[in-house]
Amino acid sequence: MIVTTKELFEIAYGKFAIGAYNINNLEQCMGLFQGCLDSQAPFIIQISKGARSYTHKAMLEYLIRASEEVFPEAIFAVHLDHGDEETCYDCIESGFYSSVMIDASHEDFDNNIAATHRVVEAAHAKGISVEAELGQLGGVEEHVSVDEADAKLTDPAQAKEFIERSGCDCLACAIGTSHGAFKFSGTQGLHFDVLEEIQRQVPGFPLVMHGSSSVPQEEVARINAAGGELAGAKGVDAEQFKRASELGVTKINIDTDGRLVWTRVHREFFKEQPEQFDLRKPGTIFMGEYAKFIAAKNEYLGSAGTLSMVRETLAK
Repeated sequence: MIVTTKELFEIAYGKFAIGAYNINNLEQCMGLFQGCLDSQAPFIIQISKGARSYTHKAMLEYLIRASEEVFPEAIFAVHLDHGDEETCYDCIESGFYSSVMIDASHEDFDNNIAATHRVVEAAHAKGISVEAELGQLGGVEEHVSVDEADAKLTDPAQAKEFIERSGCDCLACAIGTSHGAFKFSGTQGLHFDVLEEIQRQVPGFPLVMHGSSSVPQEEVARINAAGGELAGAKGVDAEQFKRASELGVTKINIDTDGRLVWTRVHREFFKEQPEQFDLRKPGTIFMGEYAKFIAAKNEYLGSAGTLSMVRETLAK
């Protein structure tokens, strides 16, 4: 069942976070649905601008519709990740997305608000939720590229004004995470003090953490052992998800980790069996491995085991 992120956030706020997972193909889609049902968790499917153009924007939509039929017990939102205005409007008009993100964080404060407000007006007219971003994460993801020197933490003093003027339904905050596999070095970490102050400014308002993959070191080591070169990759400690959810974070974005699982499975498979060429064999392994990864991640998020409660609450 497709629902809006707003509906999920109202249920989750202060108790747990919803996993928002990017997908690009059939194998990720199947593994995601299976993993969330195995762990009995609601979830958010994220489709990026890059994923929409990987083959054709309709392909993922039909995959998701088919998955909804195959897994009728699933409860999830379909979300555009890091959209510009044009892409947001296209997704709103498609009638398929239940949520869109307008990322105008590269603009100045007033222009970010203006762009977000325009998307909000178009989306709300069709019952679609809107995520916006204030502050800038460093790193690279899809078409978004921000040098670490230009990354900016969200200013808590601006959060309340931004939300009130833009009308957005949730706010992505820059609190020290970054996109990609190389998030942290040394003793860097999350700025929970910033998150605490934002929650104080806007109590009860759902917040979002982008760039929250953990970059498991076991996955990195196995990739490198099979011929990869990911030296220095480091991510967000998943043990910190619970504290973030208690401070109003209701959506946590995870993309890089799924790519690492895909890379590890395929590198190991073809290294160990170089005579193989049937793409379905590593694909089948990946679907199972990705489902296990998703189920484990939902445990950290606190969303595992909540599906029945979410269903009952939505039915009221």
